[in-house]
Amino acid sequence: MHTSHFVRASLLTAGLMLALSGSVLAYAPFAADSAYAGQHAEKMHQRMQKRHAQHLNTLKTKLKLSAEQESSWKTFSDAMQASGPGELLSREALKTLRTPERIDHMQALHAQRENLMKQRGQATMAFYAGLNAEQKKTFDDETARMMSRRGKGHWQGMHGHDYKHF
Repeated sequence: MHTSHFVRASLLTAGLMLALSGSVLAYAPFAADSAYAGQHAEKMHQRMQKRHAQHLNTLKTKLKLSAEQESSWKTFSDAMQASGPGELLSREALKTLRTPERIDHMQALHAQRENLMKQRGQATMAFYAGLNAEQKKTFDDETARMMSRRGKGHWQGMHGHDYKHF
C-alpha cells in the first residue's frame, strides 16, 4: 500500500472512530458518586446511543448499499456500536486503592479502549474496502462532516478538550 494512501486511510479511520464512537467511549470511564448522578449518566448514555444509531442509519441510507454489502455493513455497524470498556471506579473507591492499584486500573481501562478502537478501525477498513468509488466519496464526506460539526477547525470532546482536525 502506498504510504500516503495508508496515512489517509489511517486518518480516515481515526476520524470516523471519533465521529461515530466518541460519544459511546466518552461515557464509559466516568463513574457516578451518587444515585442521582448515576441515573443522569445513564440517561445521557442512552441519548448518545440513540443519536449514534441515527448517524449510522443516515450514513447507511446515503451509501445506497447493495444487497451484497449488507453483511459487511452489519459487521461494521456492530463494531461501531460495541460497548466501551468497563467503568472507572467511583472517587471513593479509587481513594481506597494504593497508587499502584489505581495505575493498574487506569492502564487496564486504557488497554480495553485501545483494543476497542483497533477493532473498530479494522472493521472500518474492511467495510471501506468493499465500497465502490462513489460510496467511498460519500463515506469520506459524511465522516468528515460528522467530525466538523462541533466547530470550525476543532472537534470538541465531551469534556471541553479541543482536538485539531487531521
